[in-house]
Amino acid sequence: MTTVSDDLTTTPLTADLVRGALELERTERGLLPHRLPARARAQCADPQLHMVESQPAGVRLVFRTRATTVELDTVPTKRVYAGAPPRPEGVYDLLVDGRPAGSTSVPGGNTLLIDMAAGTAEQRPGPVGTAHFTGLSPEDKTVEIWLPHNETTELVALRADAPVTPVREHGRPVWLHHGSSISHGSDAASPTGTWPAVAAALGGVELINLGLGGSALLDPFTARALRDTPADVISVKLGINLVNTDLMRLRAFGPAVHGFLDTVREGHPETPLLVVSPILCPMHEDTPGPTLPDFTALSEGRLAFRAAGDPAERDQGKLTLNVIRAELARIVRQRAAEDRHLHLLDGRELYGAADFAELPLPDGLHPDGAAHRRIGERFAALAFAPGGPLSTVGAR
Repeated sequence: MTTVSDDLTTTPLTADLVRGALELERTERGLLPHRLPARARAQCADPQLHMVESQPAGVRLVFRTRATTVELDTVPTKRVYAGAPPRPEGVYDLLVDGRPAGSTSVPGGNTLLIDMAAGTAEQRPGPVGTAHFTGLSPEDKTVEIWLPHNETTELVALRADAPVTPVREHGRPVWLHHGSSISHGSDAASPTGTWPAVAAALGGVELINLGLGGSALLDPFTARALRDTPADVISVKLGINLVNTDLMRLRAFGPAVHGFLDTVREGHPETPLLVVSPILCPMHEDTPGPTLPDFTALSEGRLAFRAAGDPAERDQGKLTLNVIRAELARIVRQRAAEDRHLHLLDGRELYGAADFAELPLPDGLHPDGAAHRRIGERFAALAFAPGGPLSTVGAR
């Protein structure tokens, strides 16, 4: 313990207090969690990838303490979209012994100004802010602070009014998940409200979330990150970003999926592995990408997207969600003949036509908080329940 101030003692921020990150970068002010290792980041210059992998979806501080007051200093990076309404502040969720015990936001921090019409982004530096949690019970307890899933968050200092010690053993099976912005958290209200966090809590598993907004693109470096990360069960949710970016054609898609799965299997030859196809997204069910901002909506102060492809282009091999679902089903069926631990889940079982009618995608692409909870509940019931493809009964 070091540095006592205002009856709170500062605990050094070390790796044994942080879960859900693949790497921690030491900065001038503190620690920056990353969800891809430096070697992976060095192999791609895409600003979108670098932004989203540093947004700590599923990353949390976990420790034991008798503290009644806990403070966390951070430097968040808040996104502002030119012409669009302000985004909600990033949320820090507090769990005590696994139960919700409060939420807060951190003022200040950096600002990333994004102009989608011009295709530019400008970062403006800002000050350190503090997340305050008070009124906790004085009993010895496990405290978790879940970082905002949608704000790059540099960790600066942790203070409490009682000693803080790492939790050495979590005792739960590790679930490693990769997907798009929907897995990352998109429009969920808080970090514990993203569908993977909801599913993990219900399934009794330890989440490592490699959902990368706009960046689930079958990149080999992402497959290697999955390969090299210890896990008891794994899922990969593939498809929507390949349509959004109009990145490849059907000829390239199939071999790329095989290669991605081959790489994962190099490190996890018999780990239960679930391939999840896209949830329903009406604009791209039969219309290819690219996906572009809807500037009409933007002029009205709304953030929305539109499909800019032509359905006729499917004949030239352009990808749609229905094309991708059919190809993923074919690939998994082929590979499962020799890989009994490989499984497929049609994403429309998580969110389909009836769900869209009740809980439409607000911007045309991303589910809201209620839909995230529904997807998480369904995933837990379909994947983690006894007999499910990712059942962890007896795993530890």
